Amino acid sequence: METSRRALALFLTMSLACLVLSIDPHLHGKNTFPIETRFLEQNYLDQMRQMQGFKASFLQRDSLISSPSPAPAPAPYVSAPAPLVTPRPNVYNVTSYGADPTGKTDSTDAILSAISDALQGPSNGFLITGIVNLGGAQISLEGGNYLISRPLQLLAGRGNLVIHGGTLKASDTFPGDRYLIELSATNKNGAFNHEFVTLRDLLLDSSFRGGGIQVVNSLRTSIDNCYITHFTTYGILVQDGHETYIRNCYLGQRITAGGDPKERDFSGTGIGLMGNDNAVTDVVIFSAATGIMISGQANTISGVHCYNKATGFGGTGIYLKLPGLTQIRIVHSYFDFTGIVAEDPVQLDVVNCFFLGDAFVLLKSIKGLVKGVNIVDNMFAGSGKGIDIVQLDQKNGPFKQIHHVVVDRNNVEGMNLKATVARRAVQGSGTSWTVDFNPILLFPDFVNYVQYTLSTSGRAFPNHALRNVSNNNVLIESDVPVQATVFVLVDQGQTHTS
Repeated sequence: METSRRALALFLTMSLACLVLSIDPHLHGKNTFPIETRFLEQNYLDQMRQMQGFKASFLQRDSLISSPSPAPAPAPYVSAPAPLVTPRPNVYNVTSYGADPTGKTDSTDAILSAISDALQGPSNGFLITGIVNLGGAQISLEGGNYLISRPLQLLAGRGNLVIHGGTLKASDTFPGDRYLIELSATNKNGAFNHEFVTLRDLLLDSSFRGGGIQVVNSLRTSIDNCYITHFTTYGILVQDGHETYIRNCYLGQRITAGGDPKERDFSGTGIGLMGNDNAVTDVVIFSAATGIMISGQANTISGVHCYNKATGFGGTGIYLKLPGLTQIRIVHSYFDFTGIVAEDPVQLDVVNCFFLGDAFVLLKSIKGLVKGVNIVDNMFAGSGKGIDIVQLDQKNGPFKQIHHVVVDRNNVEGMNLKATVARRAVQGSGTSWTVDFNPILLFPDFVNYVQYTLSTSGRAFPNHALRNVSNNNVLIESDVPVQATVFVLVDQGQTHTS
């Protein structure tokens, strides 16, 4: 716009200059103009009119250019959208309820409040009948140490829940017959009290008052990466229910790494399995009178290291206390100066295990039954004191029903080999050959099957026969004297019918 105005002023100035130069400066007086002068005057008037029109057009255009454009109509008012509500995750931090992570004050009520909120929290239908699905709710101990004076008992009828990440310690007033964590409340609306409850990454210190964890009539419980100590009853007790899996855990009444001067005083039991279909995998039991006590069938023990209390001090690694219906598999485990006791075992596997320090397997007669037992492919290492790798306790009476028992293919160093299958050979000249299997055979005066071969070195072809089997001795006789070698195989466990 400023440029247009300057151009107009320059044009007017030049026009006026031209007009002045066109008038004769020698003419004087009023109204005495010659024709040329009048012509010039008329020309001047015409030029003035043109300039006015030109100016008017400039002003009009300048007005159009400089006039502001009309303001746009205001946009209609739109209210801001309501903020999205993000569902709160089902994680319950116990310090938010007032729990003291330093362990200086009692946190029982605070932790129970967190557990109560979690158990009453949002649900997503049901698991098995009568078990509310909590959707994986987590009760976090946030890596703290918490002192508790009463058991943390879970409300029955809940499942899909995790408690993890911290330490619980019993106070001096904690009841001596209870457990730090109890899944024991009775569910009136279903066959099981709980389902799919996970306890992991916990250190439980019972302070020599009671036990660590109790699981009663629950389904698919997982106890993983827990360290449980200073218990006087059980580190973990499983009663009834199905499929409690205990993995990657460490249990000991006293914190030791072996050779403890108070080992003779160890008491309590690391793990008690009083239910069916459970599994203990990759677990260490480093101090207790009994490592694992089993009185439920169809349980599996794998990768367990027991050095809880030496057999010489009265300890037992694993005790199978369910005579007549065992159905237990013990595999790939390590028995360190402590062994296995099985009462009237029926369907028992002890396979690929290592027994150190004169540890052995003891079969204990209750009603004299042993059936379907396999103790095979194990390693035994002892001190050379003449300890048998498998022994019998027949104080309550001898084993009278012996069926399908296989003790064989075991690797032995510094202990006495015992088996139910044996092979021996004798040489001699005469008409009879006696083979004594007592140093090897497990059961006294019992041979269920005999197979033999008589090989002569001369031309004689004698008649021969098995004449007697008694007191684990096998007698072979021929009708004529010969020089011969007799090879005999006996089996105490197999039953053969013709």
